[in-house]
Amino acid sequence: MKLTVVGCSGSFPSAESACSSYLVEADGFRLLLDMGNGALGELQRHCGLYDLDAIFLSHLHADHCIDMCAYFVARYYRHDGGRCDPIPVYGPEGTEHRLTVAYGDTPTASSMSEVFDFHTVKPSTFDVGPFTVHTERVRHPVEAYGIRIEHAGKSLTYSGDTGTSDALDQLARETDLFLCEAAFTHGKENIPDLHLNGREAGETANRAGARKLILTHIPPWTDPQVNLADAREVFRGPVELAAPRASYEI
Repeated sequence: MKLTVVGCSGSFPSAESACSSYLVEADGFRLLLDMGNGALGELQRHCGLYDLDAIFLSHLHADHCIDMCAYFVARYYRHDGGRCDPIPVYGPEGTEHRLTVAYGDTPTASSMSEVFDFHTVKPSTFDVGPFTVHTERVRHPVEAYGIRIEHAGKSLTYSGDTGTSDALDQLARETDLFLCEAAFTHGKENIPDLHLNGREAGETANRAGARKLILTHIPPWTDPQVNLADAREVFRGPVELAAPRASYEI
């Protein structure tokens, strides 16, 4: 299983990175986790425009899903070979409506479903291609999910956006790679059920017994080195900062 960071900036794109988007590959299958602002352009560095097999949207804030509108255009109006067959899209309740309105169409329009096969995510376990997927509701102002992906005895856990959460602790239990948001700075922001800071991400990884921690979703106005140092103070395993185009073999 291979993880590639397509974009990792939190809240809005930085000069160096698109917003949240992560490509997971195994056995020739490509699953994309989130498609935030700027992700579609960067994604094409890593795979063909029509080579994705499934998409998971952790929640419906723009920095995690808004480039789905551009991807709709690419799939609906493909200039060579006609309209694309629907690709599975897993997201919270109301995903199709959210994207339709964001695109600027009427809420009753059904054109999105001509190229996206929408599946509503709830806390559950299911298969996506060669992957076994576990989803749990995490703590955020909108309906949001963390995801654990397992393949060939290895696991990747992605927090999505969340405050501290027992559900996230369980998802990340003994995971091989924990891709965890750290948008806030310890001692600066303290808003419950919104985001983690670097220290809280490290504490979550430590409680879960994760084997490796990658900090992500750090906004351009936040110093990532502070969050990295805070995480390293409390987590015994290796910690890195997510970076666009970085890849990991799991």
